[in-house]
Amino acid sequence: MDRNNLLIATGAGTLLQVLMVVVGHWVEPVRGMYLWGGLAISAAAGVLYAWRVHPGWAWALLGGVISGGVCAFLGILVSFLLGDVPAMILVVGTLSSAVTGVIGGAIGKLIR
Repeated sequence: MDRNNLLIATGAGTLLQVLMVVVGHWVEPVRGMYLWGGLAISAAAGVLYAWRVHPGWAWALLGGVISGGVCAFLGILVSFLLGDVPAMILVVGTLSSAVTGVIGGAIGKLIR
């Protein structure tokens, strides 16, 4: 696993997730897009990892699940601390975003 590119993909995803939830804290229409926006960001993190690294399938999928899940967890944690989502979303949102991260890793592998 390419640690530097995993950190880049996870960091980029985390930045976007946190930006979305901070803006959404004050802008209601953005808050309404937490689900789809968060899933899309996690998928993009998976694509970014696999696209940058050129790994085999197993590493592309693993990088996708890690980058997608971690960035979502951190974004959801910020949202939870702001009082915008219940604690259960930490579990459900992280797991669903990890799945979209895997999908993103597969897409990133295919487009390279």
